[in-house]
Amino acid sequence: MERQFVSQLGHNSPVQQVFLASDKQLRPNRNGNLYLQVELSDRSGMVQARQWNASEEDYKAFENGDYVYVDGATQLFQGNVQLIATRIRRAREDEVDEADYMTLESTTINEMRTRFVEIMRGIKSAPVARLAAAFLDDEAFMDKFCRAPAGMKNHHAYQGGLLDHVLSLAELSLLVAPRYPNLDGDKLLLGVFLHDAAKVDELTYERDIAYSDEGQLLGHMAMALTMVDQKAAEAVKKDGMPLPDKLLVEIKHMIISHHGKYEYGSAKLPMTLEAVALHHLDNLDAKMASFTQLMKDCPNVDSPWTQYFSQIGRKLYKGEVGQK
Repeated sequence: MERQFVSQLGHNSPVQQVFLASDKQLRPNRNGNLYLQVELSDRSGMVQARQWNASEEDYKAFENGDYVYVDGATQLFQGNVQLIATRIRRAREDEVDEADYMTLESTTINEMRTRFVEIMRGIKSAPVARLAAAFLDDEAFMDKFCRAPAGMKNHHAYQGGLLDHVLSLAELSLLVAPRYPNLDGDKLLLGVFLHDAAKVDELTYERDIAYSDEGQLLGHMAMALTMVDQKAAEAVKKDGMPLPDKLLVEIKHMIISHHGKYEYGSAKLPMTLEAVALHHLDNLDAKMASFTQLMKDCPNVDSPWTQYFSQIGRKLYKGEVGQK
């Protein structure tokens, strides 16, 4: 059977193929019978799967991050496609083509990295450039930065997603900053670079995406403050020149305020022009990515409208079918 990617799965389609498994749970239904719930993904997206009347053996047959071969069929549930599996087993090596599970190719990631480094090396302010260089020159950090996702599910939730997101913000910053003379474009670029930088350690992402213990306990904003202090110390040690305390405070403020509201996890509300700009650009890029994915995953392929999404309180208009 020719592979169908998650984004191509429709209602009542038979499925016999390999997916990447994550977030598996063995749960009881209302009658106390156990069922297996697991997220299945490929490079196009993710689908929820359930296996009814499951056992402990079914649960232990594979681990999160394994490639699994699934027999089953799809159905619509509350407007979304879900997969009802009759069997899930760990896939054999000869059944797996890892390219089917990589959203971004390595050549694309390398091109994005080159462009991003070019932008950051263009910073004119010496203190800002020195702090940026402390991160850019750290090969181990940059390797993780270019592989990490930007999140678990909401947006850019794939390997290379963090770089994809941050490069988009950097390009937006180059367009926006010149429009506002009182806005410091160099500080904004550094805030763009570092606002989610600690996701390299907050998340694990060798295959499936999950929280590290440190990420679960502290979160990326708190972790990033430590990273800034460490890299600032490295920059000072390298050339013997101090970094302005005010600069470090303003960069840290951008990090802890970039979610924009207390209820969204910000420790502070944005209080500088650069922090305000970062929050709104970050929100714009995240929303565009997540809404695009919702449209892409919508099972209403013959309608210009998506189904109603309770998480955003609306339907989305995709445009006339067959038109861009």
